[in-house]
Amino acid sequence: MFKKILVANRGEIALRIQRACRELGIKAVMVYSEADREAKYVKLAEEAVCIGPAASSLSYLNMPAIISAAEVTDAEAIHPGYGFLSENADFAERVEKSGFQFIGPTPESIRIMGDKVSAKQAMIRAGVPCVPGSEGELPDDPAAIRRIGKTVGYPVIIKAAGGGGGRGMRVVHTEAALINAVQMTKAEAGAAFGNPAVYMEKFLQNPRHVEIQIIADKHKNGVYLGERDCSMQRRHQKVLEESPAPGINRKLIERIGERCVAACKKIGYRGAGTFEFLYEDGEFYFIEMNTRVQVEHPVTEMVTGVDIVKTQIMVAAGEKLPFTQRDIVIRGHAIECRVNAEDPYKFTPSPGRITMWHAPGGPGVRVDSHIYTNYFVPPNYDSMIGKIIVHGDTREQAMARMRTALAETVVEGINTNIPLHRELMVDAKFMAGGTNIHYLEHWLEQHKR
Repeated sequence: MFKKILVANRGEIALRIQRACRELGIKAVMVYSEADREAKYVKLAEEAVCIGPAASSLSYLNMPAIISAAEVTDAEAIHPGYGFLSENADFAERVEKSGFQFIGPTPESIRIMGDKVSAKQAMIRAGVPCVPGSEGELPDDPAAIRRIGKTVGYPVIIKAAGGGGGRGMRVVHTEAALINAVQMTKAEAGAAFGNPAVYMEKFLQNPRHVEIQIIADKHKNGVYLGERDCSMQRRHQKVLEESPAPGINRKLIERIGERCVAACKKIGYRGAGTFEFLYEDGEFYFIEMNTRVQVEHPVTEMVTGVDIVKTQIMVAAGEKLPFTQRDIVIRGHAIECRVNAEDPYKFTPSPGRITMWHAPGGPGVRVDSHIYTNYFVPPNYDSMIGKIIVHGDTREQAMARMRTALAETVVEGINTNIPLHRELMVDAKFMAGGTNIHYLEHWLEQHKR
């Protein structure tokens, strides 16, 4: 086991990894930008290193600064968390070439799964069901593109091969609009991701977003840890998540989970990862894989009892998974609400000083957050300031606990999206379960403030 790990991230995930290290008896080195000097995990750190100014490009995305921090503190491994450099194959490669262990997949796995075209081809070979579409990158010939569009059937969606986070996508409803949409998406993809390649998929009208959590070790062992329903989204960004997914047959989940594990073994995957699917009319369609820990990992931890972050660290150190698929039992139901520093209905960011913070408590309630009273939320980063997660014996009990937790939560000095979550928790369609990925945006249109 490692003696010292450098945590190359910020916010609640940095604190989450710090806590996991403490449980394992590992020293955690925290890095921070000048804007995060007052962060809770920096104050709690045994060692902390400033890696640059507030701008992400000069700090959390600065590979030489992070690797230098690991060198000067004698860290043995680097945990990238999520976002920033967590799915950057070049960073993973530089970490390992510098003599440190990257707590995540191999650079080769990140490259395969980070390019949506190669990921889809790998999944087809592994027998994982995919959305019908082009076999690979779209060609330059407009006539050939039109032929593919006709075969797939409209509406279609054009996606950037190197995209992610809901960016680099365009829905096309007619052949007349196709070529222009492809050219525009290519230009955007080249500018945003440094890779102009795009591909085409059938645009599913009313799917749910359901994902399978897996974890694998270096010894060809792998398990899936159930599924999460992440269909409550705005502009492709998740707002709340739950596990298990309401109303989906367990046998179907098991079949898809087994195929995901088989795919991991086929590509030699190690560490935690998430297979994301669209689910419609009883069918799963693979869309992408995230080669890191997810924001919503706590809902899976609550229903399985598996500590995903600790297990990530253990398998990176070369240990075998401490459980088999037979040991994984889904118990009860968990829901997570992402708490963002933003206007709850206009979604404008609301950085600033928190004058009062009171976290909820009680049975089955967990809060993952790095904030505290008098903490200053910087304007330089993502607006998420924490997550409220609840667990109950049933979905109904979990929803009741979440309503109580949201009612107890106090954040003053800035705006947060907690009022929105309070409304969603009493929404009849959400309470019934099984809403699709477009539901929240339609709901927001109807509830304009």
